[in-house]
Amino acid sequence: MRSLLPIVLILVVFLILLVGIYNGLVVKRNRVRNAFSSIDVNLKKRHNLIPALVETVKGFAQHEQETLTRLVEARQKARDPELSEGDRLQLEETIGPGMRHLVAVAESYPELRSNSQFLNLQRNLTEIEEQISAARRAYNAAVFEINTAVESFPSNLIAGFFGFERHHFYEASADARESVRVDLQG
Repeated sequence: MRSLLPIVLILVVFLILLVGIYNGLVVKRNRVRNAFSSIDVNLKKRHNLIPALVETVKGFAQHEQETLTRLVEARQKARDPELSEGDRLQLEETIGPGMRHLVAVAESYPELRSNSQFLNLQRNLTEIEEQISAARRAYNAAVFEINTAVESFPSNLIAGFFGFERHHFYEASADARESVRVDLQG
């Protein structure tokens, strides 16, 4: 009986370690999901601003019709529930520069710049973009945590056995890295 005691103690310690690592992985995965959900909520706020912003600018900037159309189309595509997390974030990266371009174009019209509805929309957009940026930072921090756990020993063994996977970091697209260019010539 005494010879079984060390084996039982080792098994108990191993089981406690296994449960602790598994629960830690679950917490990290849920942080990633929560952070992505926060991005999603803010992106929906931005999507809700698009129609009002487009309508406000439309009357002033007729030659920007293509930008307005692309912005509305991208908004529609981003609402597809079948999009993966990564595809969704990538598509959203085309919306941000389009919105910034639209605001930059609107800045060139004094009548629009003094329009109270436009100014309110611009303020809301700035606030939402800041919230999206903060949510993306939180998402990347959560992704860093789970990726480190999924790749580190011994949690990588448990992660592999239970199907925990690496997540992709949010990275800005090439369009989002470029500064907004406004061409009012035509």
